[in-house]
Amino acid sequence: MRRLQISHLTEYRFPEPVVLLPHRLLLRPRVNHNVRIESSALDIFPGHAVQWKRDVLDNSVAVVEIKQTSDLLKIASTVIIQHYDENPFNFRMDDYALEYPFAYTDSDRVELDPFLQPVYPNDRDLVVRWLEDSGWRQPTPTFTLLDRINHGIASGFSYQIREEQGVQSPRETLSLRSGSCRDFATLFTEACRCLGLASRFVSGYLFTWAGDAENASTHAWAEVYLPGAGWKGFDPTSGEVTGDRHIAVAVARHPEAVPPVAGGFVGTAQQRPLLSVVLRVSEVAA
Repeated sequence: MRRLQISHLTEYRFPEPVVLLPHRLLLRPRVNHNVRIESSALDIFPGHAVQWKRDVLDNSVAVVEIKQTSDLLKIASTVIIQHYDENPFNFRMDDYALEYPFAYTDSDRVELDPFLQPVYPNDRDLVVRWLEDSGWRQPTPTFTLLDRINHGIASGFSYQIREEQGVQSPRETLSLRSGSCRDFATLFTEACRCLGLASRFVSGYLFTWAGDAENASTHAWAEVYLPGAGWKGFDPTSGEVTGDRHIAVAVARHPEAVPPVAGGFVGTAQQRPLLSVVLRVSEVAA
C-alpha cells in the first residue's frame, strides 16, 4: 500500500474586485477497491457555499457559490489517500476478449456505446491509417495490441508542456509528432475507438519523486474497457500501465469535459486574473 498526500492550490488574482460566478471543482480522487480516501479538506476564499454531487460518470464534483465580490479566489485542496494497486498486471480478462478483434456482448455494448463513438470523427480515417501503417490494426492478443499503441505513442512522439487550454486533435498530434499528456491520452482513446475498443479520458495526478520538490502537475491518461478486467488504465506519455503512481480524479468521454477548476467572473477584459497553481504529490509514511 502506498499512502499519498495531494496538495493542490489554485489562485486567481484580479486587479480589482469582481463578481465571481459558480465554480465547478474536480479535485477529489475517485474511490474504488484500489483507492481509499483517508482524509480530505477543501479551503476556499472568499465566503462561499459548497454543494457536493456525483455526475453521470460518478465523478465527485464540488459546486462552489461565491457570496461576495473579491480580487482573490483561492482554492486549496488537501487529500490523503491509500493506494493499493501495487501490481497493475494482476487482472484476468474473459476468454472471448483475449484476442483482438472481439465483439463486446450486447448488454455491455449498450452501456459502452458512448465510449465507442469518436470525439473527432473527421480525424478517423487519418487515425486508422496511422494504426495500419504502424502494423497495429491486425489480429493479435488484445493486451499486447494496447501495450504496443501505448509504447508507440510514448516512444514515437515528443512530450511538450502546453500551458494553453484545450486539447490537440488527433490530426494535430499526428502532424506535429508532439504534444502534452492530455494530447497523447486523446490520441490513444481515439485510436482505441477506431479499433472498436471502448475507451475514456482520465484526468488526475501522477506521483513521482520529483513531486517532493513541489514541481508536480496534473496528469492525463486513458482507460480501456476489457471484459472481465474492467476499465484498465494506459499512460501513453510514459508507456506505463497505470498503477499506484496514478491517481484518477475524473473520467469523461470528451477530453475537455473534466478540467480541475472551471468557472467564470463578471468583469471587463482589463480585469483578467493572474493564475497561479501549486501542486505537490508526496508519499506519506504509513
